[in-house]
Amino acid sequence: MNWADLNMIPAAPELFMLSAILLILLVDMCLSDEQRGITYGLSLLTLVGTAAVQLYTYTPYPVYTFSNMFVADPMGDIVKLAMYGTTFLVLVYTRQYVVERDIFKGEYFTLSLFALSGMNFMVSATHFVSLYIGLELLSLSLYALIAMQRDSIPATEAAMKYFVLGALASGLLLYGMSMVYGATGSLFLQDVAKAITGGSANHVLLVFGLVFIVAGLAFKLGAVPFHMWVPDVYQGSSTALAMMIGAAPKLAAFVFVLRILVQGLGPLVADWQGMLVIIAVLSMAIGNITAIAQTNVKRLLAYSTVSHMGFLLLGLIAGTPEGYSAALFYTVIYVLMSLVGFGILLALSRAGFECETLEDLKGLNQRNSWYAFLMLLAMFSMAGIPPLVGFYAKLAVIKAVVDIGLIWLAVVAVVMSLIGAFYYLRVVKYMYFDDKQDNSPIVVRGDMKLVLSVNAIALLVLGALPERLLVLCVEAMKQSLNAL
Repeated sequence: MNWADLNMIPAAPELFMLSAILLILLVDMCLSDEQRGITYGLSLLTLVGTAAVQLYTYTPYPVYTFSNMFVADPMGDIVKLAMYGTTFLVLVYTRQYVVERDIFKGEYFTLSLFALSGMNFMVSATHFVSLYIGLELLSLSLYALIAMQRDSIPATEAAMKYFVLGALASGLLLYGMSMVYGATGSLFLQDVAKAITGGSANHVLLVFGLVFIVAGLAFKLGAVPFHMWVPDVYQGSSTALAMMIGAAPKLAAFVFVLRILVQGLGPLVADWQGMLVIIAVLSMAIGNITAIAQTNVKRLLAYSTVSHMGFLLLGLIAGTPEGYSAALFYTVIYVLMSLVGFGILLALSRAGFECETLEDLKGLNQRNSWYAFLMLLAMFSMAGIPPLVGFYAKLAVIKAVVDIGLIWLAVVAVVMSLIGAFYYLRVVKYMYFDDKQDNSPIVVRGDMKLVLSVNAIALLVLGALPERLLVLCVEAMKQSLNAL
């Protein structure tokens, strides 16, 4: 690397964030437990500052640096901004919850920011090594976060399950990458694609490597048959950490998959497309059908996540810029819906009580009609009921597979969506048609109530006006894909 020619500008947001994290670590060492609000405020300021730097350094075309191992492009910029906003919302939503459970500590905030840094590297990496480093930074931070409640047996068990299965998936992914390197002689995604296109790669070794990579990617997405960790980790970890796992990392995982399969292994589209079809169908079917039998809301949302990952894969299966744009749009909308669902669970939880079962939602409309309405918006949107934006997200990915002639796959997706509507509507039934069993007042901080309300209403507003966000995803995807 020629340090004289090194361009730091594309990585300015990441450098700013890392510098801020180090500052927060130093400041937090000098604070008492009663002063953790300062760490909280600095963390939010870090997110706002990083987003400002991201916008300032935005370019409408890809810019490479660090010997072409790092790229800043429109797609990555949009996803990063979405991740900053998501992490900001998670910290606001979870403040009261973590205070009541004695995990309002500096480690909670710094590990959350380190996880976000890992996601940033995953989004911008163009080299297998840097991709893997970003993934492991994210994973290790999440393992530690889940295990923060050391006195909680379910949390400790969830952390161990996530660690063991995550290590297995990382091993599969790393083994697949090594096979691709052996077949092509390069770890740069663009060079791998050129070697495959030029016919100089060992095809048999390449396909074996592709199988291991797809298996590792499916685990990170939480797709069938590598979904076994999702319901256990969601249920065992605290609601705050379940929200964190189910939100921003999905955005990073989407771009991570896109970089590897489209940018690096794009010439093998016929091979990985067939694998993704099987994974998508199984995810939609098992996720939706299994969710029907759940009585724990977090497990229900976990299986819902599995099914949504199946829908997300439909856009990748299409193998077109329109399909990738639809998948990006779906991912952003899924994160917004997930935040509202978990946000309501956090609002209903209190010291000594966890809102986890469907029974806990009974009569919510009688207790607080506003929160019941917000949860209704989230459930209707997840079910794909118009005019909520979830309908347009599903419509976009289904249209993408119809455009390439996979009519049967679109029919399967529609049927699975109808099945999924049953358990989403069951949540609404518990809230509106059952008598309340808990008369405890719902006490929520004003900032959380405001942000949660805006988050939920956005599902309705974006449902009425989805074009602007969809066009933004399309333009960003096209500008990024043109350089591939």
